[in-house]
Amino acid sequence: MNELKLTLENVNPIVMWGSNNEYFEIIKKHFPKIKIVARGNEVKVLGDEAELQLFNVKFQDIINHVDKFQSLNNNDLEHILGAQLTPLNGEAIQSRNGGGTEPIVFGPNGIVVKARTANQRKMVDSINNNDIIFAIGPAGTGKTYTAVALAVRALKNKEIKRIILTRPAVEAGENLGFLPGDLKEKIDPYLRPLYDALDDMIPAEKLKVFLENRTIEIAPLAFMRGRTLDNCFVILDEAQNATDLQLKMFLTRMGPTAKFIVTGDVTQIDLPRKQQSGLNTALRILTDIKGIDIIYLSGEDVVRHQLVKNILRAYGDIQ
Repeated sequence: MNELKLTLENVNPIVMWGSNNEYFEIIKKHFPKIKIVARGNEVKVLGDEAELQLFNVKFQDIINHVDKFQSLNNNDLEHILGAQLTPLNGEAIQSRNGGGTEPIVFGPNGIVVKARTANQRKMVDSINNNDIIFAIGPAGTGKTYTAVALAVRALKNKEIKRIILTRPAVEAGENLGFLPGDLKEKIDPYLRPLYDALDDMIPAEKLKVFLENRTIEIAPLAFMRGRTLDNCFVILDEAQNATDLQLKMFLTRMGPTAKFIVTGDVTQIDLPRKQQSGLNTALRILTDIKGIDIIYLSGEDVVRHQLVKNILRAYGDIQ
């Protein structure tokens, strides 16, 4: 009798095995010729070599499914165990989500993140052919959220090793020096939108680990100086609040295997009046460089409450 040992590295055993080990019992019934013992993250399987190989393939399919969807139910399990010996394909994913635009990433609690507008889809398509994308548009158009989703997808697919998210620490009517706490506590509120997006896409425990081991790094733009950012996906958010020198500094940090997305809203510049936004300069001088794509989002891309679109129209930010 042969033995196979497996480890659940990227999935929650509670999701994997189900309430009261419901899914574990289904898996055991599907493989009556082998003995399966599970303790926490460790799985030991005993049986003939051919049965072990079959079990290993199906088991990896289940793990892949849970890692993508962060959930599992009886129908999912029956589909995987009854399917051919291949991982879940696009058709299976699409049928789970009712068709339409292909999801970018699957978050915890069944959250499905996908492009919801034409210009968001342009961002998704463009990242495959360009190494730098500028996503420009008013508040609520999903430019930052879509950018973070693309970064998380690249990390999950092992296309890159790290995600770096950054913003200029520029006040909007408040002064950092008057906020309580140390530097991190003063800066974190400015980076909160990036944390919020990550919360929708990565389970809390895994996100905590990623932040602690710096697989995901969130830092003010000033902290990018002097670095070479390679084998990573880098997002500069609120780029309209970067000066010419700051934006030039950021863009020239790019290593050979990096992807950059720069998001901004040229109608919401919080820099002092005498300082020019580096984003406006970049949009003017980088337009015709191959490998750089500029995507403009509009009022039609606003995905927040309907009133947001009306408010932006009242302020003249959209037509």
